[in-house]
Amino acid sequence: MSLKEIRLPQSYNYIACFLTLDCNLNCDYCINSFGVSSRLKRKIMPGERWIEALNRIVCPKDLPITLQGGEPGLHPDFIWIIKNIKENLNIDILTNLCFDVDKFIAEINPNRLRRDALYPSIRVSYHSPYMDLNELIKKVLKMQRAGFSVGIFSILHPKFKQEVLEAEEKCHNLGIDFRTKEFLGEFNGQLYGTYLYPDAIGNGKRKRCLCRTSELIIAPDTNIRRCHHDLYKDFSSIGNLLDRNFEIEDIFRECNQFGDCNPCDIKIKTNRFQVHGHTSVEIKDIEEF
Repeated sequence: MSLKEIRLPQSYNYIACFLTLDCNLNCDYCINSFGVSSRLKRKIMPGERWIEALNRIVCPKDLPITLQGGEPGLHPDFIWIIKNIKENLNIDILTNLCFDVDKFIAEINPNRLRRDALYPSIRVSYHSPYMDLNELIKKVLKMQRAGFSVGIFSILHPKFKQEVLEAEEKCHNLGIDFRTKEFLGEFNGQLYGTYLYPDAIGNGKRKRCLCRTSELIIAPDTNIRRCHHDLYKDFSSIGNLLDRNFEIEDIFRECNQFGDCNPCDIKIKTNRFQVHGHTSVEIKDIEEF
């Protein structure tokens, strides 16, 4: 018996599907490792279970499921999952293109990953100096010629900012959509990033609060997490997408981790319509305990 549909609240802005948190790179500024002493080995769900879970979701056409990680291309059923997500769910991908691009092009129709949006459906991360830019450019150009909506995104880390800006110019000259994002986190004792709740990060003293998310964050085991902090630190879930009785509640939840938030949750950014000023969570009633 198939599982009943799960309808997302109208307030939701993002569906983050973490197929795996494994990665072929080892960047020392990885946001997945922010505040985490060591990466935990996570269970990987087979493709069939992912499809059973994801195909329950009912959401607006302009709200895609974003396959990401870690590196989603490391999931053994990565391409199969893309091919079996139901047609009325749009798909975006965050990747460093470590997978076999030729196989991907041969098996995936580019129209399946193309929609009316102000940004590419396949967003390729470039991490200087941990990747070969020229090899990445070759892969991106090959995917462009095959008809895919693809672009490169890179973090303006203070240590590698000049290299990133040079890569941006080179890609633009080649007709590649290249965009930069601000670095989030600490470097040389300075906290970088623009946050709606600046006291929520890097604060040694935890506080209690009420927090409401606008994102569906699905962990590699299809558990649902309240936020990126809970995902990366493997805090308890609020349910599982494969639970027959699971429903998404658009509510404020109690939290005692204010002060140790992940930058992804509290940064000021653009929403899926590219309107600046959005933040993933809303926090209120902050108090000491």
